[in-house]
Amino acid sequence: MNLDSENKTILITPLNWGLGHATRCIPIIKALQENNFTPIIASDGIALELLRKEFPYLKTLELPSYQIEYAKNGKNFKWKLIKSLPKMIEAIREEKRIVKKWIQKYKINGIISDNRLGVISHKIPSVFITHQLNVMTGNTTWITSKLHQNIIKKYNACWVPDVNGKLNLTGKLGHLESNSLNLRYLGPLSRMHKMALPIQYDLMIILSGPEPQRGLLEAHLTEEVKRFDGKVVFVKGIIEAEQKKEQIGNVTYYNFMKTRQLEQTFNESEKVLCRSGYTTIMDLVKLNKKAFFIPTPGQYEQIYLAEKLQKEGLVPYATQDSFRIENLSQIEQFKGLPQLDSTPNWEELFKVFSNKKKYLSFV
Repeated sequence: MNLDSENKTILITPLNWGLGHATRCIPIIKALQENNFTPIIASDGIALELLRKEFPYLKTLELPSYQIEYAKNGKNFKWKLIKSLPKMIEAIREEKRIVKKWIQKYKINGIISDNRLGVISHKIPSVFITHQLNVMTGNTTWITSKLHQNIIKKYNACWVPDVNGKLNLTGKLGHLESNSLNLRYLGPLSRMHKMALPIQYDLMIILSGPEPQRGLLEAHLTEEVKRFDGKVVFVKGIIEAEQKKEQIGNVTYYNFMKTRQLEQTFNESEKVLCRSGYTTIMDLVKLNKKAFFIPTPGQYEQIYLAEKLQKEGLVPYATQDSFRIENLSQIEQFKGLPQLDSTPNWEELFKVFSNKKKYLSFV
């Protein structure tokens, strides 16, 4: 038992942008519990709903929504985001006000923010999680990256879910040539575990991400999969009160799956068709599964990751509009993702919460 962590309460807050930020916080929440901390979860929308289903016995709180929306046309993604900035800035200000009250009300001893920019305190140790030290936005990447790095500097530490070596997953997203940030590389974070199970499905399709792009891809793949010769499991990524299952021909549809069932289904599937979201990539690394990527239109980060991994001969990809089910035959020509060490030293990492004066000197 780590006596230093006894009775310490940690607020953990994933961004509600698809499901990735929430799902990669699951192993962190479990690690906090295993090290005798008491986690409080705070988010909004489907991210909060998912974590409530995973941890029904933990306290959950609601934060204001950033109201992030995708454009129907990926080319308009940046403009849509710019138009949303006033709402996002107001949500971030409101976050700061709410978190200040929560620290007193719930006697919070530390903060872990996964990309929620207003969840920080100068009175208690605050950690930021991101795989995007550089934020890809096309010709404005240099501005958005500098702004993001300036935000990260305000935190006591920044945890990057990747390895700090030449062989890594994020490339220039998660690695800087020089910086003054207090970075800690965790290795890939995943709630999944590899299991030796008999293959039940020839293909697993798993969707995630904000609307309308999630729904547009669902509609496209629902048509394409009709031509697939084999058994398919199709997880739509829609978080609802009850799980729904539907069998249509050779395809078994689910609206969502909780971690245990999702882990089993991944292990029972031969190949995976999915977005090139970073959390999904980390899951595939842990499960040692071959995949095909369809990056979200207009999301520079996913496009960069898909291009990087294809160029390295690891995973093929296609754009959303150009994808055809026949493209899956390309998977066999690629090596698959590398097996990287993904066992964080949580006891060492959680020391950020053990010595207030030492760690607050970084702020």
